[in-house]
Order: sequence, then structure tokens, then C-alpha cells
Amino acid sequence: MDRVSVSFPGYDFPHSMIDHTKVNRGQQIDLKGEVTRIDEDTVTIELGPLVTVDRDKVRLVEKYRPPNRRKALVVAPD
Repeated sequence: MDRVSVSFPGYDFPHSMIDHTKVNRGQQIDLKGEVTRIDEDTVTIELGPLVTVDRDKVRLVEKYRPPNRRKALVVAPD
């Protein structure tokens, strides 16, 4: 587990994060966080600290929602 420095297009400050995978310099990675504010041209995301980036650099990923079951599961007797 290493700490890596991440730079965002449109964000003037480096962001440090723990990396669980092996990434190389210049490699693009996906970071996930909660959106806290959407402005005309920018989006603010909570990645630990609040990070504001251009809207075109953000991709919407919906949270996982388990399927709604219409019937309860029945466990077979032993």
C-alpha cells in the first residue's frame, strides 16, 4: 500500500491518496466520491478533501441498488 500524488485537470493542487493497485506515472485512474455541488462549468466531489474539477472530466456512476424481490426467498428444509 503506497501513497501516490494525483493531479486533476482544472484543479491547481495535488491530491494524495492511498493506492491499492500498481499504477504508473501518467496512467489515468477512476476515483469515486460523492458529488457535493454542481455549478455551471464545475463539479465539486468529496474525495476526502473537496475537489472541484471541470464537468467534462466527471463521469456519473450510479450506486448499486439490489433488485427488488416480489416474493421472499424460501429456504428448503434439510
